[in-house]
Amino acid sequence: MLVVATPICAEESGYQIQPGDVLTVSVWKEQELQGEVLVRPDGGLSFALAGDIAVEGKTVTELQDLLTERLRKYIPDPVVTITVKVASGSRIYVLGKVNHPGEYSLYRPLDVMQALSLAGGTTPFAAVNDIAILRREGGKQKAIGFRYGDVEKGRALEQNLLLKSGDTVVVP
Repeated sequence: MLVVATPICAEESGYQIQPGDVLTVSVWKEQELQGEVLVRPDGGLSFALAGDIAVEGKTVTELQDLLTERLRKYIPDPVVTITVKVASGSRIYVLGKVNHPGEYSLYRPLDVMQALSLAGGTTPFAAVNDIAILRREGGKQKAIGFRYGDVEKGRALEQNLLLKSGDTVVVP
């Protein structure tokens, strides 16, 4: 059963931190509280004075707010800056009848058409109107239908949804 999903605006979602990401954290005027932090496979990280924090799925802004709140106990009015140095935890997969199947990093919001473009487009014998996006949510996998021909003609654009980390685009 194929389901059509509604796209989420990039501004609404923001980049969500994933295990494997490398973050650069700095606290203004606190030389000892600056450096790179790796997000562990369990989705957490440890930071001086703030302790262990579950960060998987949080945006950078949410993590900045959380760190600021935790550091406030020790530093008056801390100014925390966080950047994603390496977004290696967020990946999508494109496979099947595309020119360059494989794993692709999800550095920014990416929709299905952009993912197909990264994979070098479809091959001549691809069934472009039977493409499926496989997504795991709540431990269950679902298939979301994608008809390339409709989107190419400017119709049913809602099916050109933003991909999430772990999504697989299958081109039969």
